[in-house]
Amino acid sequence: MVAYRTSMKDEVKTALRGGPGALTMTDLTAGTGTCKNCRLLSLVDIPPGAGIGRHDHQTETEYYIMLEGSAEVEDGGTMVTVGPGDVVITGDGAAHSITNTGTKPVKMIAVIVTY
Repeated sequence: MVAYRTSMKDEVKTALRGGPGALTMTDLTAGTGTCKNCRLLSLVDIPPGAGIGRHDHQTETEYYIMLEGSAEVEDGGTMVTVGPGDVVITGDGAAHSITNTGTKPVKMIAVIVTY
């Protein structure tokens, strides 16, 4: 199966999880529901100053696979800077947030795997 980009929907999210600004999420499964044990598989575009507010994950793990740009991420209660090639892993019971503090857009893939 191939999920073609032309079949994928972009969705603008404003104040996602209470975060600043608006960002765009693209469902990489093209709405097929073929991501077994996966609640989310999305390309996320975060413009400068925007982000996703602090939230936790219960019975699941979220991965942010950083492709472009730099951002501040809450990791275990500490703010750290991440960039291309980094992977943020937030496991069961942990919380995190992300804000684009750079001058260029952040592009990342977000994956939520359920248990």
